[in-house]
Amino acid sequence: MKATTLQAIVQARRQEQAVALVTRLEDHHQQIYFADNLQGSHKLEQAIDEALRSDRSKVVEIEGQKQFIQVFNQPLRLLIVGAVHIAQALIPIAQNCAYEVILIDPRRAFATEERFPNVELKNEWPDKALKSLGINSRTAVVTLTHDPKLDEPALIEALNSKAFYVGALGSRRTHQARCQRLLEADISTEILQRIHAPIGLDIGAVSPDEIAVSIVAQMTAVLRNKVVS
Repeated sequence: MKATTLQAIVQARRQEQAVALVTRLEDHHQQIYFADNLQGSHKLEQAIDEALRSDRSKVVEIEGQKQFIQVFNQPLRLLIVGAVHIAQALIPIAQNCAYEVILIDPRRAFATEERFPNVELKNEWPDKALKSLGINSRTAVVTLTHDPKLDEPALIEALNSKAFYVGALGSRRTHQARCQRLLEADISTEILQRIHAPIGLDIGAVSPDEIAVSIVAQMTAVLRNKVVS
């Protein structure tokens, strides 16, 4: 790898850009592709997009030439708003799926190290915390408090970001009322479609553990660009 190529990859990582290094195996010619610039109009770009989405480097053969696609993605992050029972079940599952998890809740009596060991806690108002943390295209945001004054400022911040997944706990009726309030806060109907609510895949989940499984499953489906009923 040339020094200039390495520097470009390092710079992209610093700027939180997903990139792929493509090496033509026949002559070792290398080229960097930025995820944000992929058009998907060529088979190679389609293969790069698939590799980035799956987090897997791989060899592909296109038009008789073998190419090695090496993926350089940002780490996955899950920002959870609400130190509730579902969060206790969700955190370890997400961590096992390679997410860096940060729990946000200004209610210090709920967000304690005793209830939530081995996870970073932010005892701040959710919208302020999300702004300070920064949300990129490898970030999922989940709101679980059922409290509009906590969940909805967080949702506004998440919806105006590059978060690949935004989910909110609550029944269909609760979500309808939530959407009406967000419309009044100048969030468009189109942007509201980004919210996954009721949160999680419809697997008949009842317990906090089951709901946590359904949330991570839905996050995975969105991350990998899979259509799941």
